[in-house]
Amino acid sequence: MKTKYIVYFILILLFAGFVAYRMKANSQKGDTSVRGGRSGGMPAGPVQVNGIIVEPKDFSTSLSVTGSIEANEQIEIRSEVSGVIKGLYFNEGSNVKKGQLLLKINDIELQAQLSQALTREKLASETESRAGMLLKKEAISKEEYDIALADKSALQAATRLIRAQISRTVVVAPFSGRIGLRTVSVGGYLTPSTVVASLISMNPVKIIFAVPEKYAQQMRTGSEIQFTVPGSSKKNYAKVYAIEPGINSSSRTLQIAARAANPSGEFLPGSFSKIDFPLAIINNALLIPSEAIVPVERGKKVFVSRNGKATEVIIETSTRTEKEVLVTSGLKVGDTLLTTGIMALKPDSPVKIKITKN
Repeated sequence: MKTKYIVYFILILLFAGFVAYRMKANSQKGDTSVRGGRSGGMPAGPVQVNGIIVEPKDFSTSLSVTGSIEANEQIEIRSEVSGVIKGLYFNEGSNVKKGQLLLKINDIELQAQLSQALTREKLASETESRAGMLLKKEAISKEEYDIALADKSALQAATRLIRAQISRTVVVAPFSGRIGLRTVSVGGYLTPSTVVASLISMNPVKIIFAVPEKYAQQMRTGSEIQFTVPGSSKKNYAKVYAIEPGINSSSRTLQIAARAANPSGEFLPGSFSKIDFPLAIINNALLIPSEAIVPVERGKKVFVSRNGKATEVIIETSTRTEKEVLVTSGLKVGDTLLTTGIMALKPDSPVKIKITKN
């Protein structure tokens, strides 16, 4: 029995000692935490950051939009009259000149009508001539002469009508350009609704694009634009020659047309184009990297270094490019702008700066 009580007593002593040890350990840990909380709020040394010196530079603002390339002139070649095609006088995909003969419709029936009309006209002319001589001799009345003259005039008009019909059997190029693929063949029957081929004037070409309504007042005829086409990084130039007089009410955009030289035919009508339209040139502009800006409730802020410490500055910005932002207020030339580690900075934090090139 005594042995049993001794064992219980030893166990109680061990448990009490363990509890006392844990209480002491927790007390020491709490003191350490308090001391750490008092001293751990400030960094042990300056924060390593990168920075740049704010310097002025000339900055040109431009507007990037998309557009399309269109032919300067473009039509579908058709015949004015119906008939059998007698001849085609162009090669598909070739260049043709203004006034060049493209096709001829069989006009044998009209030629026969013209021959008949010319014969009648000649006879009527002779009859009118004889009637005129008889009138001078007072052998016929003035009324009889007038009838002969009217017959002559009517037959002359009929002849002119047949000549006009014959001229419509010939199709010529209304302007110089490149003709496309034909859809008809010699011997086929052609009607005015049939498209023979397309004719496109490709030099120069038109660049058609639209700009948002807010830029409408900055658009001017004669302005030069840059544009690129798919598959090429080459910068090409065109000049604005026409501006739509009103804003499109559905898209709230202004339609603009520019013209570009295309002597080699590299710009194909219907192609997509990316356009850069210059808006303004700003001298002594302050441009900073976009990663240096922190959005805040009041707007935007940056950190600059003053006396070795980070200082918070509220800024106002304007145009944004791919990598930089134009600052309109808040910074001045010569400021040391911090560009890295800014999310971990607090006002008056000591900083050690490595100056980089902007």
